[in-house]
Amino acid sequence: MIKKEDVEKVRAAADLYDIVSASVALKPSGTGTYVGLCPFHDEKTGSFNVRPSLGVWHCFGCGLGGDVFKFVEQQENIDFREAVELLADRYHIELHYEQTGTGRPDGERSGSRRARLLEVNEEAQRFFVSQIMSKEALAARKLLGGRNFSQADCERFGCGYAPQGWDNLVRHLASKGFTQQEMLDAGLARQGQRGVYDYFRGRVTWPIRDSTGRTLGFGARKLYEDDTIAAKYINTPDTQLYRKNQVLYGIDLAKAAIVKKRQVVIVEGYTDVMAMHLAGIDTAVATCGTAFGAEHAKIVRRLIADDSLGAIQLIGPRKVDGQVVSSRVVFTFDGDAAGQKAALHAFGLDSAFLTQTFVAVADDNLDPCDLRIRRGDQAVRSLIEGARPLYDFVIETAIDRFDTQFTTGQMGAVHAVAPVIAQIRDRSLLDVYTRKAARRVGVDLDILQREVAAARRAAHVRDEDAYAPRGARRGFGGETAAERERRDENPYANPAERKALERRDARNQTYFRVDDAVFVCEQQFMATLIQVPRAVDRTLFAQLTADSFTTPVFRTMFQALEAAGGLPADATPQGLWMHALTKAGGPMLEQVINELAVMPLPLPSASASAQGDGGAAAGAGGVVSGTAPGMTGPGGTAAAAVQLRPATPAESRYATELLVRLIDMDYMRRVADARRRMARLPDGEEKFALLGRVAKLEAARKDLQSQVYNNNVA
Repeated sequence: MIKKEDVEKVRAAADLYDIVSASVALKPSGTGTYVGLCPFHDEKTGSFNVRPSLGVWHCFGCGLGGDVFKFVEQQENIDFREAVELLADRYHIELHYEQTGTGRPDGERSGSRRARLLEVNEEAQRFFVSQIMSKEALAARKLLGGRNFSQADCERFGCGYAPQGWDNLVRHLASKGFTQQEMLDAGLARQGQRGVYDYFRGRVTWPIRDSTGRTLGFGARKLYEDDTIAAKYINTPDTQLYRKNQVLYGIDLAKAAIVKKRQVVIVEGYTDVMAMHLAGIDTAVATCGTAFGAEHAKIVRRLIADDSLGAIQLIGPRKVDGQVVSSRVVFTFDGDAAGQKAALHAFGLDSAFLTQTFVAVADDNLDPCDLRIRRGDQAVRSLIEGARPLYDFVIETAIDRFDTQFTTGQMGAVHAVAPVIAQIRDRSLLDVYTRKAARRVGVDLDILQREVAAARRAAHVRDEDAYAPRGARRGFGGETAAERERRDENPYANPAERKALERRDARNQTYFRVDDAVFVCEQQFMATLIQVPRAVDRTLFAQLTADSFTTPVFRTMFQALEAAGGLPADATPQGLWMHALTKAGGPMLEQVINELAVMPLPLPSASASAQGDGGAAAGAGGVVSGTAPGMTGPGGTAAAAVQLRPATPAESRYATELLVRLIDMDYMRRVADARRRMARLPDGEEKFALLGRVAKLEAARKDLQSQVYNNNVA
C-alpha cells in the first residue's frame, strides 16, 4: 500500500484542469467551474463539470464523478494504486510503500505497469531517433528527403529508424533495465523460436502519441524488398496503452489548434500529416491503420464542441472569427474507388457529426504529401479551403457515374443514388438532399422520393434529427402522445423512460410536499459548506443538528460530516477535505457530494472580491498561497489548493445568511411543535413547561437575529 502522506502529495500536485483538458475541451461556466463533453459516455451537449479548485469533477449525464484519481482510473481503466503511481510519475513524486503482507514485493520496480510501458516506449523512441542518422538508415533519409522533409522537419515529428538486425532494440532496452515481458507488453518485441526479437526492423518509424505527448505506440513504413512483413505500413498491435481505434497520429501537435479553430483535418498517412502541418494546416491528424470510426469521432467532437449559445445545440459548419474554414471536420479522401468507399463508410457516424463533415479531393487524386511536392504549400491550403460537404461529395460521385442526358442514364443514377440518400438518418436533411439530387439527375421529385423511401425501408435506417435538442429536460407531464403510448406498453423500456415516469409520479402525488424554499436553502448551504468550508461560522455551525435538515439526503450528509470530524481545520489540504467527506458519505452520497461540489453558487468570483488573508482567494481556482510548485491552471492561476482557501467577504456573508435561516427554521419548527402539543393538553404542569420552552426558543430566535445584526454592523 502506498503511504497516505505520499497519496496526499500526489493529490496536491495533480492539476485536474490540466489532466482533464488533455482530452476534453473545457469552457468556463460560472465561478471556477468548467464544462465540456463527457469522455465516458456519448453526448452532444456538455454535462461534464470540472471544479479545479476543489479537485472534483462530475458528469450530470452519466453520473460519474470524483477526484483526480477517479478521473485517471476511469480514463485509463486502471485501479486506484496504478492511478496514484501514474500521476506520481507524471509529477516526479517519489512514492513509499507500507511494509505489509499484501504490499509490493521487495525488488519490484517502482511505478505502475502502465507507467513502465510508457517509459519503455519513450526509450524506444529515443533509440529510433538516434538511429536515423546512422549509415544503415540512408534509405530512410532518402525516403523522407524525397518527400521534401528536411532534417529539422523529421526531428519535429520524431521520425526515426528501426535497424534491420534481429534484436537491436531488445538488447538496447534490456541495457536500460526493461524486462522482455515489458517489451512484449508494449508491442515492441515478438516471441520467436530463437527468443524475443524486434517487431519493427528495417523501417522508418513515427511515434504515435496521445494529446499530452506520451508515446503510446509506433507506425513504421517498409523500406526493403526482403522485409519479412509484406505490408507497406505496420503499427503497434493493441496493447494496454495503444488501441488503434482510439488514437490519432499528430493529436499531440494539433490539439491546441483544433480547440482554437474548431477545425480538424483527417488525412490517411503519417507523411500527409507532416505535409499538412508544414504547409500551415496545423489541425491535421491521421488514423493509424484503420478507418475513421465512431471512437475517433468522439475524440474529435469533444475538441471542437461548441456550446456558445448555452443550451441550444449548434450543428453544422459555423463561422469562427479569423478562420477561413472552421468548425468543421475535413477528410482528404482520394477520388478513386477506395476513397469513395471510405466516404460511404463515414455515413455510419452520427448525424450531428456528419453535418460538420467535409471532403477535400485534389486534382489527379494526389494525396496531401504528393500535392505539396508537386505544387507547393499554397496548393495544400487551397485543397482544404475548397472542401465540399460529405453528403454532396458522395451523392454527386454516385450521380456522375452516369450520362444523365439519356433516360436510361437518369434511371441508372436514380437507382445508384437512392440507397446513398436513404442512409442519411437526419430527417431534416433527407428531403433537402433528395430534392437537390432530383434536380441534378433531371427527374421528377416523386420518382426519386419513392426510390429513397423503398431503400430506407429495406435498409431499416434509423430516423433521427441532428438539429433536435439532445437530452432536453422536459417539464413533468410534458410527454407526447407517442411517448405516453410507449410508456403504457412498457413503462420500463429503458432507464431514462423509467426515471422520467418516477419523476412525474413524484410531482403528481399529493400525500407529501417538500417546501421548495427549505430545500433550496439546505442545498445551497451544503454546496457552500463543501466548496468553501472556511466561509462557515463555527459558532453558528455548532448550533446545527441533524434535525435542522428536513431533506433526508441533507440530514444524512450532515451526519456524515459529523462522522468526518465536523468542519475542517483551516490548514486542511483541499483534496483531503473532499476525500474525507466523500469517504464518510460512502457510495450512497458520493454522487450527491460531487454534484454539490461543482454546483454554481450565486456569488461573484473569488478574484473579484478577494480581501484579507493576503488576498489569497484568487482566480478561477480561488486558491491560497503556498501551492505546490508548477501547479498552474488556466490563466496562470494555481489549479488546486494545498490548503483550504480563506473565504471572501461575500462568501462568508452568504454562508452566514444560509446558516441563520437553517437555525431559525429549526427554531420555528420546534416552536410550532410545542404549540401543537400545548393545544392538545389541558391546563397543568406539562402545558406550563411547554410554554416555558416556547419562550426560550423565541428568546433564542431574537438572540440569533441580534447576533446577525451586530455582525453586519461590525
